[in-house]
Order: sequence, then structure tokens, then C-alpha cells
Amino acid sequence: MKHKLFWVYTGIVLAMIFWALSFIWFKMANTHFPPVTIVMSRLLLSALLLWLFSRATGALQRLQPRDRGAILLLTLFNPFLYFIGESYGLTYVSSTTGAVIISTIPLFTPFAAHYFLRERLSLMNYAGMFLSFGGVFLILYQPGAWVSSWQGVALLFFAVFCAVAYTLLMAKLSIRYNALSLVTWQNALGALLFLPLFFILDYRKVFSVQHSLQELWPILELAVFASSFAFVLFAIGIKNIGAAKTNIFSNLIPAITALFAWFLLHEVPDLKRITGIAIVIAGLFLSQIKASFLKKTMQKISGIPYQG
Repeated sequence: MKHKLFWVYTGIVLAMIFWALSFIWFKMANTHFPPVTIVMSRLLLSALLLWLFSRATGALQRLQPRDRGAILLLTLFNPFLYFIGESYGLTYVSSTTGAVIISTIPLFTPFAAHYFLRERLSLMNYAGMFLSFGGVFLILYQPGAWVSSWQGVALLFFAVFCAVAYTLLMAKLSIRYNALSLVTWQNALGALLFLPLFFILDYRKVFSVQHSLQELWPILELAVFASSFAFVLFAIGIKNIGAAKTNIFSNLIPAITALFAWFLLHEVPDLKRITGIAIVIAGLFLSQIKASFLKKTMQKISGIPYQG
């Protein structure tokens, strides 16, 4: 069991690394392609790759008629409505404000998971989640960057709602389907949902100029790593450790981004960011451990036998 959990946690961290890198890949792709085109293309490529792999391995499960509506709703929440809420919300507020609002997703998820999924967490787990959010806030905080409007804040909190709802639905569906099947169907439907927007907003822009294969490379990276591997590993995490404990790992994304900026772009983090990264990691640790484990450890240190 411990060996399995090690690989589950490793997979979740890998998913966060891929999603942190997705900001870089998206920025590279956005120099040549508009946003809707990027999202639709990465979903379409991801769905095709996952379908080929799952068909070859026999892992693809057919959707039961009773779950077709749930899969459609899952896809509507994320990526479709989440992308719209986040993208348009960021046009009204500063990137710092937007990042902090989006980072509240792991704070709302445990309460929703407790109410709808009956997931139980200890006070220590909740404390770890709030501590981790404090670390994210410290990493992102920039004096004078809090420019906001009610439209932007409303759209971003709509994106937060969509992300929480997506996680809850994924947890429900993962009882009956494997992660590979869920993400394959999700991305295929997502591409179809974005198709009308592509023809309305981007079609003329994209086909008015010629594009090289090199320009398509970031979209392929987004499709393979951010839309395929990351979502599958995230879904596996939800199935094995629950929605709340998996979602808290998204607080690692700004910390990982800061580390990549340090090593790849030579942007040396200041003391505030280093402290924030340490707080995020400490909060993640507290959010995952069981109260009984801590009691057992403390009693071992004090020499008092543990009564399990």
C-alpha cells in the first residue's frame, strides 16, 4: 500500500510540474497562435494520442448511457468554462490578483468534498491547506499589484467554482472508470466544445499565414504533457487519496514556476519567495499526514507507547 501511495504522490507532483511548464509552453505558442486555437488543438491532439494508446492497450472503457451527461458536464466545467472564466477574468485584474484568486481552489475543495463526497480531513489537514495558501500568497504578493474590478473578480471566482465542481465530478466518475478513459473522453468533448469558438474567433487569423512545424512544437508539448499525462496523473490521485488532498498540490505550481525561473532563466528568488516556497511545502506535508501518524511519532519521541 505504501509503495502504491509513493507512486501516486510522485505522479501528482509530476502533474504539477507539467502544469507549471504549461505556462511557458502556452506563452511560446501564443506568439504564433491565438488562445482558443491553442486550447482546441492541444485537446484534439491529446484526445487522439490517448485514444490510440488506450485502444492499443485495451484500457479504453465505453461510457455507460447514465454517465454521458456527467462526462459532458465534467468537460463543460473544465476545460471549457474554466478557461473562459480565467482568461477573460485576467483581462480585468492584475495577474497577481488573478493568481491569488485561482490559488483558493484547494481551500474551497475540501469543504465541497466533505459535503458532497463525505471526505473526512483532520484539523491538521485543514491547517496545512491554509498554511500552503499563505505560502502561495507570499510567493505571488507584489506591492501595488492589486488592481481589480468586480467583473474580473466575479469571472475568476466563477473559474474557481468550475475547478472545484470538476474535481468533485472526477472523483465520482473515477469510481466506475479508469483515469485514461475519463481524460480521453473529456479532451475529445472539450475539443468539440471549443470548435465553434475557433471558427468564430480564430479561423481567419490562423489560416491567413503559413506556420512551420517548429511553431507547432509548444502545442504538442502542451498536448502530451499538460493535457494528457498531467490530467491522467491528477485523476489517479483523486481516485486514490481523494479530491481535497490531491487538489492542494496545485499550490506547488507557483513554487515550481519560481524554481524553473531560477534554474532556466537565472531569476534568483529573493528571501520572500524562498520563504513562501518553504511554507507551501510545509503546508502540503501537514495537509497529507494523518493525526494518528503525528500522535504515534510524538509518542515515540517522548517514549510513551502508542495506543492505536
